[in-house]
Amino acid sequence: MFNFKCFQATARSLTGWNQQQGSALIIALVFLLAMTLIGTTAMQGTSQQERMAGNFWDHNLAFQGAEGALSVARGIVDGTPPTSNPVQPSAQNLTWWNANATAITGYTDLATQPRYVIQNLGAAGTSSGSATFGAVTFPKCRVTARADGGTTSAVVILEEVVECAL
Repeated sequence: MFNFKCFQATARSLTGWNQQQGSALIIALVFLLAMTLIGTTAMQGTSQQERMAGNFWDHNLAFQGAEGALSVARGIVDGTPPTSNPVQPSAQNLTWWNANATAITGYTDLATQPRYVIQNLGAAGTSSGSATFGAVTFPKCRVTARADGGTTSAVVILEEVVECAL
C-alpha cells in the first residue's frame, strides 16, 4: 500500500516557498557587509602599527649611528685638541655637513655613513679648583654627530660639550 499523506504534507510545505519575501537574503547581506567593515578596519589598524614600528626602527638605527659617531669624536677630543672647525651657525645645513663633517665607516644598515664635527669653543668654563691650585680654566669643545637611519627621512643629531685635552 502506498501512503499519500506524506506527499500531501510535502506539497503543502512547498506552497509556503512562494510566500517568502527574501528576508533571509537581506539579513545575510547586512551581516556580510558588517563583517567586511570590521575586517577592513582591523587591516587598517594593523598596517598603521606596522608603519609605526618601521619608523621607530628607522629612528633607532639613526640614533645608534649618531651615538657611534659621537663616541668616535669624543675619543679624538680626549686625545688631541681640535684646531679647526670653529663654531659655525650653519651646522644644521646638510650641505655644510657634507662639506665639513668627518664620516665614520662600518654602518651598513644606514642610508649614509654617520658624520661628526668637533668645534673648538675656547676657554668656556672654570672649575672651582682647590685651595692649593685655585681655579683652572678648561678649553671646551662641542662634538656634534649626525646620522640617517635606513632612509634619509629619519635623521638624528646629537650634541655634546666636553673638555678638550690640553
